[in-house]
Amino acid sequence: MSDEEREEKELDLTSHEVVTKYKCAAEILNKALQLVVSECKPKSKIVDLCEKGDAFIKEQTGNMYKNVKKKIERGVAFPTCISVNNTVCHFSPLSSDETVLEEGDMVKIDMGCHIDGFIAVVAHTHVLQGGPVTGRAADVLAAANTAAEVALRLVRPGKKNSDVTEAIQKVAAAYDCKIVEGVLSHQMKQFVIDGNKVVLSVSNPDTRVDNAEFEENEVYSIDIVTSTGEGKPKLLDEKQTTIYKRAVDKSYNLKMKASRFIFSEISQKFPIMPFTARDLEEKRARLGLVECVNHDLLQPYPVLHEKPGDLVAHIKFTVLLMPNGSDRVTSHALQELTPAKTIDNEPEIKTWLALPVKSKKKGGGKKKKGKKSEKEESSQAEPMEGESNVAESK
Repeated sequence: MSDEEREEKELDLTSHEVVTKYKCAAEILNKALQLVVSECKPKSKIVDLCEKGDAFIKEQTGNMYKNVKKKIERGVAFPTCISVNNTVCHFSPLSSDETVLEEGDMVKIDMGCHIDGFIAVVAHTHVLQGGPVTGRAADVLAAANTAAEVALRLVRPGKKNSDVTEAIQKVAAAYDCKIVEGVLSHQMKQFVIDGNKVVLSVSNPDTRVDNAEFEENEVYSIDIVTSTGEGKPKLLDEKQTTIYKRAVDKSYNLKMKASRFIFSEISQKFPIMPFTARDLEEKRARLGLVECVNHDLLQPYPVLHEKPGDLVAHIKFTVLLMPNGSDRVTSHALQELTPAKTIDNEPEIKTWLALPVKSKKKGGGKKKKGKKSEKEESSQAEPMEGESNVAESK
């Protein structure tokens, strides 16, 4: 076996070391999410919560692989975002922002962590209230949760990406909600948060993706966003955008000194993973980022919104397609929900939820009746984190 072949093999889930790195990243991320959820209280500043999430990930990953010969990159794979109510995603404001949480807010937390480029992502939705969540807030959260549970059972070797797209839309409709357009679930690889194999949230003529079949030993971020509104989010203010990712395949001779300074800083500190403008020298950042984005050197993650009054829920998780079945490695328990809508009269959805997540045989393709523990797992939905790539609807 050549060095090249050996290296390629090591990047796969067939390598115990790779699986360990994914699971370590996921464990840190789950704890970071738990920390941020516990700090989400009325009058808490959103930027403070985002910074706490990122700081925890940096601290915990910094304590790992310190005494190895070859330096191992590790840290934040996607900056902590906290998007409230009808804000769909990617709200991670600058330090000067004074926005706070309020009682009753529907809070969506989205974050990512990596060790040696092996990425875990998660998103979770939490309502700032005591007691069970009821009404439309419960419906939209139950829709996202049930859709995530169905997706977990359909993202398996032999199934196609279109199977998942179709199923999650049926789940959302059962709760009288919509799957938000433009959200993509991605295959992930080492240092690649948005791989080429994708699952479309909503199929429409404007957005097409290649048909793909899931395969053993792949890793996916499954990203579910549901809305009580139309599910067609809009970009309201470009100035709200603070998260970017360097486009490694693009080049351009920047004209402005501020742009060159910022791009040099980005290339050194964030050559591959998404980052927040908070982590740049802020005075020069705003000016320099504009030219970088205009010439496609950076990919922006825009802050998108549904209409005021709409409620948006977000659940994202990382799943490893192991030989013995699917291993969901990022999640957080939901609050108690009392939705007005149910799936009692939806036999197809119930059939999906009864599918086992794990399989006794290698490959896990047989549709056997789910074990009791798996059914219990399906009733308690949990979110995941990863990179939610919500593209602006055209």
